[in-house]
Amino acid sequence: MMKMKIKMMKNVALLFVAVGCCVCEPQTSCGEESSSSCAICSVTQGIAMLMEKVKLLETRLEKSEKDVEELRGLIGGRPQVAFSVGLLDSNNGNTGPFTEATPLKYKKVFSNMGSCYNPSTGVFTALVKGMYFFRFTMFNHQVSSPKSVVYLKRNGQVVASVWDMGAGDSNDTGSNAAVIPLEVGDNVWVELRPNTVVYDDSGLSLTTLSGFLIFPM
Repeated sequence: MMKMKIKMMKNVALLFVAVGCCVCEPQTSCGEESSSSCAICSVTQGIAMLMEKVKLLETRLEKSEKDVEELRGLIGGRPQVAFSVGLLDSNNGNTGPFTEATPLKYKKVFSNMGSCYNPSTGVFTALVKGMYFFRFTMFNHQVSSPKSVVYLKRNGQVVASVWDMGAGDSNDTGSNAAVIPLEVGDNVWVELRPNTVVYDDSGLSLTTLSGFLIFPM
């Protein structure tokens, strides 16, 4: 598209130069021309300057295309999607309990290649169709009640879960993982069950979520 626009600009510039030359050619000098002829000469000079700019744009476009090809060669032309996040980016404490199911918003971003994870919503959105790997952990810190229950969900459907419903114990941790296919636009998140909590320490990152694209389809 950019090449086409530059080519059109170049063709228009050449046309105006040709017209200007035809009009001004019979004249000996601009001082002897009529005011209209002088105006055409000025336009012709402006078009000549425009052609120089078009030439510069062509040079820059060629360099950009070369850089893109080199980048594709480095990554093998394959999309790169990977992220890893922790629940809290400062302090420590429980998240929850809530009266209804609530997506966890992981604020501490370790990595977010491809920018598919949104820390404002806690939702990962697939921008590439493919097979993905997800792993999530949760921690319950010295809480006898309520307990901790989290779900990994794809488009609102439960994929996997981690539960801590034991009585009389504390400082429990658990994790789970899944390999799932995603279409472009599919959403994945971790959801906290109503009336339960999860604990995190920003310095230890005990409650986390990670995922990456295994291969596109």
